[in-house]
Amino acid sequence: MAKLRFAMVCASNMNRSMEAHDSLAKHKLFVPSYGVGQHVKLPGASKDSPNVYQFGTPYRTIFEDLKGKDPALYTRNGLLKMLERNMAVKQAPEGWQHDREHHFDVAVCFEEKVMEQVVEDMHNREPSTMKPLLVINI
Repeated sequence: MAKLRFAMVCASNMNRSMEAHDSLAKHKLFVPSYGVGQHVKLPGASKDSPNVYQFGTPYRTIFEDLKGKDPALYTRNGLLKMLERNMAVKQAPEGWQHDREHHFDVAVCFEEKVMEQVVEDMHNREPSTMKPLLVINI
């Protein structure tokens, strides 16, 4: 029997999906992770000035950018530590909507809005395998 293929999905492929990706990868599971937003959005110096990056921007590049802007702030709010973890897991955040190569049995979402975006994207895609995708929101 074939192993189930899981995808971990959050808004920006930074925090929750990467924590799940990291934890499950340590148990030798193939568990890609994704974000569903238009870009990767991280908190900035103020609520009105988030840090925005394109999917595919390496975690190392984001880390260096934030470290150059305000290392004390981004150390205090945990972003630099989070990015260090992410760099050890994979190279860059990926957009769910950009991956047409992988096929999954289960997509685990970490927010209701994320789940809705995954379901909408699947409804809009051309069927390629005709296999069902179980979408779970945690």
